[in-house]
Amino acid sequence: MPDFGMLPLTSGPYDWEWEHLWVPTLILAIYLLFAGPLRSRFPGSKPVSPVQFQFFLLGMVFLVIASVSPVETLSGYLLSMHMVQHLVLTMLVAPLMLVGTPGWMLRPILRIPGALQIGQFLTNPVTTFLLFNMILCIWHVPRYYDMALRDPQVHQLEHVMFLLTALLTWWPVYSPLHELPRLSDPLLLVYLFLSSLPPTILGALITFSDNVLYSAYLDAPRMWGMSAHFDQQVGGLIMWIPGALVYFVVLTWIFFRWLNRDEHTQSQDMRPTIY
Repeated sequence: MPDFGMLPLTSGPYDWEWEHLWVPTLILAIYLLFAGPLRSRFPGSKPVSPVQFQFFLLGMVFLVIASVSPVETLSGYLLSMHMVQHLVLTMLVAPLMLVGTPGWMLRPILRIPGALQIGQFLTNPVTTFLLFNMILCIWHVPRYYDMALRDPQVHQLEHVMFLLTALLTWWPVYSPLHELPRLSDPLLLVYLFLSSLPPTILGALITFSDNVLYSAYLDAPRMWGMSAHFDQQVGGLIMWIPGALVYFVVLTWIFFRWLNRDEHTQSQDMRPTIY
């Protein structure tokens, strides 16, 4: 049975968790190695564009913010800050990593026997939607949420699962591999709208709960004069509004892209044919 005693807050609320820096450092080092000295070993490889590299680097910056900066330590004191941490991981780090990764870096994985079939299943929009939202809901069950706060290893497992499933849920939107393609724009509009619903519903449930759902925060020292219940309401609103807003921003961009593409196609079709 897990120990549900006092929170093991061994760090101050504004400390940096420098021991976590090795994760983004290792990821970036592998990326630079593949993009530089080892690029010639990847069939069909091309130089990584500056824009692509900037997207990936920005993803690593946000990963440092989520896992190394005081956002990490404050998440042990405030549910609202924990929600910020989760949003940064799932709504910023994951899509930026996908957009910044060229397909040729990942294509060798598909040559492993059975990898393509597994990839097709894992990146199917139904699978990605169900996996991400199932993991999201399970980790917000009070028992598991408190367990993650009280055990650093469980906390890291939670974040790994969030990041991996977030990479999958953004795959139909930003896939870098034509073998595991993106959805068409009309289907993406439906996919993104449906994806916005679970965080909206879960955020609303947390916001309007009459009780403090996560007992770990009752044990934690209060920060910034916020009661545990008010902090919970703020955390629920952060999941509810910014969480859904990210999906709607991407949805709006895709809608206008689709509209412009459709108008361009129609204008091309209306051009007179010259024989």
